[in-house]
Amino acid sequence: MWLFLLFIGVPIIEIALFIQVGGVIGLWPTLAIVVLTAFLGTSLMRAQGIMTLNRLQEALATGGNPTDPMAQGAMILVAGVLLLTPGFFTDAIGFALLIPPVRVALMRWIAARLDGSGVFFATSTGGSRGRPDKNDAIDGDYTVLNEDRADRPRGSSGWTKR
Repeated sequence: MWLFLLFIGVPIIEIALFIQVGGVIGLWPTLAIVVLTAFLGTSLMRAQGIMTLNRLQEALATGGNPTDPMAQGAMILVAGVLLLTPGFFTDAIGFALLIPPVRVALMRWIAARLDGSGVFFATSTGGSRGRPDKNDAIDGDYTVLNEDRADRPRGSSGWTKR
């Protein structure tokens, strides 16, 4: 239901903003602003995307946690799509997603919503949750399913050829 409201609400907001801004500054300046924000947003998205890709490659090369750069990259991609979509409302959300503290706050909000759902989520600022540390001991129980396999000598797989 919320997705339906989003697909109906966003275009209504965009149309209303186009009418309001166009009534104040005119048609051609309004269209010029839309085109200018698309170009500006694309160049900002490209620069931040390259920086995030470098952070991802560094994390992978050093064996670090790549989830933060991947989440940042996904948000930058969404920002780019919103900035390429004509409209003032989508541009405002797209530019907001290009601000790193906004992305961090959004990732924390998403992490809080996913907390306890069994989904692993990590950020460079908030630590990781849902996965044990390398030095943690994990207690567990086991059951031998096939007793006769336990008596076989080492190296015997128990498989027979037919």
